Amino acid sequence: MTDANEAHLLIVDDDERIRGLLQKFLIRNGFWVTSARDAAHARSVLSGLEFDLIVMDVMMPGEDGISLTRSLRETITTPILLLTAKGETDDRIVGLEAGADDYLPKPFEPKELLLRINAILRRVPVATDAQNGPKILALGDLRYDVDRGELAHGEDTVRLTATESALMKIFAANMGEPISRGQLVEDLGRDKGQAQERAVDVQITRLRRKIEADPKQPRYLQTVRGAGYMLGSD
Repeated sequence: MTDANEAHLLIVDDDERIRGLLQKFLIRNGFWVTSARDAAHARSVLSGLEFDLIVMDVMMPGEDGISLTRSLRETITTPILLLTAKGETDDRIVGLEAGADDYLPKPFEPKELLLRINAILRRVPVATDAQNGPKILALGDLRYDVDRGELAHGEDTVRLTATESALMKIFAANMGEPISRGQLVEDLGRDKGQAQERAVDVQITRLRRKIEADPKQPRYLQTVRGAGYMLGSD
């Protein structure tokens, strides 16, 4: 987990006024903050700096936040929080499918943004001293190191987003036991509700693409009818 007073955030928003307000607010709350005016500027900044979290507006001229998120997910796992003016749940789901860790609809209270940021930073995996359960999970050709929170295919590391890593950690601590969608929402530090449960479904789908040979017929991350999701290993 990254402490707020150590975390470096990147704000990506084409609205100069909003960008400035967010930057001032987050700096006052102990973050290091860098801002970018659009996707191209963000790519330039990201080429030289690493961040703990990216807060990105969806509706931007040129390349939008969804497209940039999808592109960034090909190379980095930095958590991404999308700001969207669209109220429909399906529109937000598109952002999660692109690889975002969470979304916050506009308009929002600054305090809620702060809560969402801190919740995401708490989900970033860290080494643990857990004594219970297996240290290495075998998932076919994949190996998941529970202590390090790392997924590997042979010598190659499989990149997981912060939310995917958090889900693996939750499932690893409850091997062979189904976990309800509501419990997963709670464990991920999100607000309760059907929209967030649907968001968890999307993250499960993304995680399956990384650990299953056939994501549509999962062998390891299974759906238990009426009970939720369950992780099993070889």
